[in-house]
Amino acid sequence: MRRWSAAALVAASVTVGALLPATPAAAVHGGVPGDFNGDGYKDAVLPAPGANVSGKQGAGAVVVLYGSSSGLAASRRRTITQNTSGVPGTAEAYDRFGAATATADLNRDGYADLVVGSPYEDTSKGTNAGAVTVLWGSSGGLTSGTDLPSPSGDTSRYGQDLAALSLGAGAKTRVAVSGWDGSVYFSGPFSRTGTYGAVTYNQETPSTESVALGDYDKNAVPDPALATSRLSDLSGGEVYTHAAYGEELKGNGLIVATGDLNGDGYADLVAGDPDEPEKAGVDGEPGGRVLVWHGSASGITKDTVPVSLTQNTAGVPGASESGDAFGGSLAVADLNRDGLADIVVGAPYENLAKNGAGQVTVIPGRASGSLGTGSYSLSQDTAGVPGAGEAGDYFGTTVSAGDVDKDGRPELFVGAAGENNTTGAVWVFPGGSTRPTATGSKMFTAGSVGLTQSSGTLLGGVGLLWVI
Repeated sequence: MRRWSAAALVAASVTVGALLPATPAAAVHGGVPGDFNGDGYKDAVLPAPGANVSGKQGAGAVVVLYGSSSGLAASRRRTITQNTSGVPGTAEAYDRFGAATATADLNRDGYADLVVGSPYEDTSKGTNAGAVTVLWGSSGGLTSGTDLPSPSGDTSRYGQDLAALSLGAGAKTRVAVSGWDGSVYFSGPFSRTGTYGAVTYNQETPSTESVALGDYDKNAVPDPALATSRLSDLSGGEVYTHAAYGEELKGNGLIVATGDLNGDGYADLVAGDPDEPEKAGVDGEPGGRVLVWHGSASGITKDTVPVSLTQNTAGVPGASESGDAFGGSLAVADLNRDGLADIVVGAPYENLAKNGAGQVTVIPGRASGSLGTGSYSLSQDTAGVPGAGEAGDYFGTTVSAGDVDKDGRPELFVGAAGENNTTGAVWVFPGGSTRPTATGSKMFTAGSVGLTQSSGTLLGGVGLLWVI
């Protein structure tokens, strides 16, 4: 598989100013839109973990674009850093504030809250120990924050991925955090003073690459899932819904997401497995794959057999080609409003007219029959999409979805970390009558939202790009 090679890493560090960490690590998910100011419109989250702040390279920032009846505009924005009043900490070089984000109303006050990871934050626990901050929603938006500390005394890359889900009061609201030393799970009740109900620290799996939360057994309590970093005998990492030795699921991957794909009321687990396989059909597929485990009354266990989806699956556009990294980014959301969640799959290394231009594929959920029917793809080569696909844009580095204009039709967000000399860009595809459409789509560049450095901003986030 094509990867950011050692030579590329050196070149990046010379031309970008240490764009990548010395030891690559993922910062997988980006926050979905949330109504942070309570005006009835969800606000978009555009992370920029490479943004320079007050002369500190790569300190990181998060740009919030406020939703409205007319959608999003670069003029309606707020940029938040660790130097912003009310935010804990101080912007320092290569903290990567915004490397991962998650959205949920944690304290259930009617305002969405934003959880932000800074996995390279140096703390009293060590270099690159990492930190997680909750920015609390209010009538004025995200104006204050508190830390969400790990109970571990020896953290590493804490906050490299995040998940948050609120299904009710108390323990029905949870936050999951990944790190190299383990995974951490917080449960409510949460308060804007920084308190929470309980915390669990898990070291029973290898280093955690990605985390997710979903109600797999329909008991109204968020259940965790995780994917580990790569292991020597697998193309990707192990996937767990019970974080304990010997409980790994059948199949593997590097990123996880959840949603009810078949409408049976149970959340299903989806994993992206973008690596080239050691043994095709056993631990992966050429060009990458996505695996689906269906929830049930007993949840998802190590005996649950997953469904495998590739670009060779009937109904899925394109064809599986070595190095596409299909499954390199992942989101699950109901884009066509049929009550069934759809799978959004990024293939950032997909070769179109240019190598590594990147592509995103949407696989609709189905109440019955095989997944794949009705799938469609979007890229910068799609008619109506701003910009043009160029080599190394990596369109599909990150994906997310949410309705920002309150018309009931969710928008699709796609990031491309390589766009414009790695300053990055995010495309917003408006929700259409049956699916998001390229017509009227918008492209937000780093410069358009006030981030003016010449390289390395990484607007939209970097996803798994550092490790695939």
